[in-house]
Amino acid sequence: MLVGLVGVPNCGKSTMLKALTLADVQIANYPFTTIQPNQSVGHVIKDCACKKLGVRCNPQNSKCVGGKRWIPVKLLDVAGLVPGAHTGKGLGNQFLDDLRQADGLIHVLDVSGLTDSEGKPRTDDDRFDPEENIKVLEQEIDEWLHGIVRKNMEKVETLARMKKVPLARLLAEKLSGLGITEEDIKSAMRQSELGSREFATILRRESKPMIIAANKIDLPGAEENFGRVRKGHRNVIPASAESELALREAAEHGLIEYEPGDPDFRENAGKLTDKQIEALGFIRDNVLRKHGSTGIQQALNSLVFDMLQYIVVYPVASMSKYADKKGNVLPDAHLVKRGTTLKELAGRVHSDMADKFIGGLDVDKKKVGADHVLRDGEVVEILFSR
Repeated sequence: MLVGLVGVPNCGKSTMLKALTLADVQIANYPFTTIQPNQSVGHVIKDCACKKLGVRCNPQNSKCVGGKRWIPVKLLDVAGLVPGAHTGKGLGNQFLDDLRQADGLIHVLDVSGLTDSEGKPRTDDDRFDPEENIKVLEQEIDEWLHGIVRKNMEKVETLARMKKVPLARLLAEKLSGLGITEEDIKSAMRQSELGSREFATILRRESKPMIIAANKIDLPGAEENFGRVRKGHRNVIPASAESELALREAAEHGLIEYEPGDPDFRENAGKLTDKQIEALGFIRDNVLRKHGSTGIQQALNSLVFDMLQYIVVYPVASMSKYADKKGNVLPDAHLVKRGTTLKELAGRVHSDMADKFIGGLDVDKKKVGADHVLRDGEVVEILFSR
């Protein structure tokens, strides 16, 4: 899975990437700090199946921290987008090309209004309306998609007539490199005229679900802007990437006890300076107590689990021990789309499993078939001929 961090220049994308991953990325307060895309690995976090089963797990493809399973996802911080990006302005061509394979997007929005649509700083007396940056980003992606669809339409329509094949299927083949499926295209066709700009807008919403991380929520004026943005848009989360980064780094150095997404932290006595205590107190009072978290982990979790509709499942080789062949308990946590069947999971684990598939066992050791629809948090043994 690939999640793209998008937004205008200087909105806090690189800070958010570092806050999610502690990766070594360049952060600076000027436009186009990010020229080449930064890719790293973050984690979505959910209750681990070990809690419900009362066992100690030994993760292999993920990790378990205090009964929470951390499942890796790829994150991509791309160059900032400016008005006219679809025509090549700024680093527009690179920005849009980097988004091709993203499954979903987190729009990092400077909700303080202290950054305009070109990433230039504004003053307290000359604040920028953050809703304009939402329009810019969505319109530029829409224009980019519209151009690609329009370029392929004539050829696809001709082929569909000649081969008597559904147009949506052929168009999906042409757009597969963008992560667009036949179902995405059919949905857009039901709602708008094929090839129109509205069609491109719906296609973007269907194929690149986006959540807005209203960043810099702790800055003056941000709360008022956030209220307006939330009224006009769904899926908006108040966030402070700098606060999350400070907490993650303090925890990394043993100064505090904190896990991503927590509503508070605990100071380790005698390890903090007066300045550090003051800075952490500001985060606690102005971010955590006001909003319940920094919003950074919540934005990633919400995109993956709520908007993209992924669930976590745990395939094992032995249901009696909940383990793999080597005895590792609940070794692998897989992210799969809601509605995935047992046989589809078998194919993801190993192609031989799908080819030699027999069935499966659930936690009650009852047999389940190929069409068994997996549930969130389910542990399942896959049976196949050896």
